[in-house]
Amino acid sequence: METILIIENNDHIRENTEEILQFANYKVFTAANGKIGVEMALRERPDLIVCDIVLTLLDGYGVLHMLRKNRATRNTPFIFLTARTEKEDFRKGMELGADDYITKPFSESELLKSVECRLEKARMLKEEFQGLNDFGNLVKVKSGKDSLKELIKNRNLNKYGKKQIIFAEGNRPTFLYYIQKGKVKTYKTNDFGKQLVTGIYKENEFLGYIGLLQNENYQQTAVAMEETELAIIPRDDFEELIRSSHEVSRKFIKMLAKNVSEHEDKLLSLAYNSLRKKVADALMTFHDKFQDGDEKFEMNITRDNLATIAGTAIESLIRTLGDFKQEKLIDIKDGTITILNKKKLQNVLN
Repeated sequence: METILIIENNDHIRENTEEILQFANYKVFTAANGKIGVEMALRERPDLIVCDIVLTLLDGYGVLHMLRKNRATRNTPFIFLTARTEKEDFRKGMELGADDYITKPFSESELLKSVECRLEKARMLKEEFQGLNDFGNLVKVKSGKDSLKELIKNRNLNKYGKKQIIFAEGNRPTFLYYIQKGKVKTYKTNDFGKQLVTGIYKENEFLGYIGLLQNENYQQTAVAMEETELAIIPRDDFEELIRSSHEVSRKFIKMLAKNVSEHEDKLLSLAYNSLRKKVADALMTFHDKFQDGDEKFEMNITRDNLATIAGTAIESLIRTLGDFKQEKLIDIKDGTITILNKKKLQNVLN
């Protein structure tokens, strides 16, 4: 029987929520304030926690912060139960690692749907990793190169469809990803919903290591650009490998430094480059990332994705692509873009 901890200082709401969950065949523990809630969570190790924000002794944000710092509870699904509906409250909770929000007053179906969804997701993640090879043998390998080679060998794969989210901005980092097949982009979203692409990843590259190394929630969202297959390594195992291998640590530090450098170049481009330079830079970014050595490079990428990489509106992108086609820098056929003259396209950037 799955266990749920309810942390709520309102007696009526706490008892009502407890009754609903018990009728749904869950084993329920309750706490009337944040301090007792943290103590009970560490002692009972529930499968899921439902917690109010406004609590005595320690508020809900404090409860979540303390539980996320503890190794035993940092991956426990956490749902906020609150009357607060301001955007700032939601964002603060998500940044701390909350999995969901239920606003008061709530119906029985709303509560059960959220609980079942989060428990099902947790069950699926556990099942996915039951079949993974024992990581303990990997960390005994002294060579960083051999360790990374073994890390991705004979792994079960998770498959993602086009536009499917792999991880979301504000979520807590739980896994390291290795791309076996496909392409992935990462992006940030501003308050107006506009996306800014922060990275493009291809086969044989790692993804999600920034949040793990910084020990912070994801600052960006990762989404599959096409049919993608990822090998997934649990956070604890990745951290153990980092501690045990200086070569592996050095490799990921270099990757992190390169990522920071690329972000700085991207910001400078968005701030100072003309529209033509932005579009040319986006095309060359794709060329340098995915070209296979041929002089002519073909890319099958949606205009929406290319526009977010360039940091411009789709209409402006399409107009500029038309100009490049007239200048015979590129060709466009059936939606596929072919770079005809790499040297002249690079000159646009100078």
